Amino acid sequence: MIETGRFLIKQISVFSENRPGRLAAIAKALEEENINILAFSIAEADGFGVVRTLVDKPKKAYEKLTGLGFNVAFTDVIAVQMRDAPGGLYEIAKMLGDGQINIEYSYAYSGKEGAVLILRVDNADQAVRLISSRGATLLESRVFQ
Repeated sequence: MIETGRFLIKQISVFSENRPGRLAAIAKALEEENINILAFSIAEADGFGVVRTLVDKPKKAYEKLTGLGFNVAFTDVIAVQMRDAPGGLYEIAKMLGDGQINIEYSYAYSGKEGAVLILRVDNADQAVRLISSRGATLLESRVFQ
C-alpha cells in the first residue's frame, strides 16, 4: 500500500485585494525571509485575488505573511510529472477523469527536469493511489522544501 501522505504538498494561498503592488508586497515579504517561490498562480474574482504558491519554507511563509496582515491558508496539492510534449496534460487529465477524480484547479511549470502539473483535487489520497498505479510519477513533498 502506498503512503499517500508523502505526496501531499502544502500550498500557500494568499487572499488579497486585487490592486497594484499587492503581488510585490507578497514577493518582498518572502524575499526578506529568504523563502524561494517554486511555482505560483494568480486568480481573480470580484476585486480580490488569490495567489497560490509553492515555496521551500511554507510554515515560515505563513508566519511572515499573516504577521503582515495577509489572509493566508494552507491547501494540500499534489504534483505530477508529465510529458513535456503535446498530449502530456491530456494523459493526466484523462487518468483522473476516468478515475472519477475532479480537478478543482491546477497550474503547471516546465523546466530542465520536465513539466510538472500541480493539482488540487477533490480526493487527494485516491488521486495519489490512482496515479501511482498507472505508472505516472508523483513528486514527493520533500522536493518542495
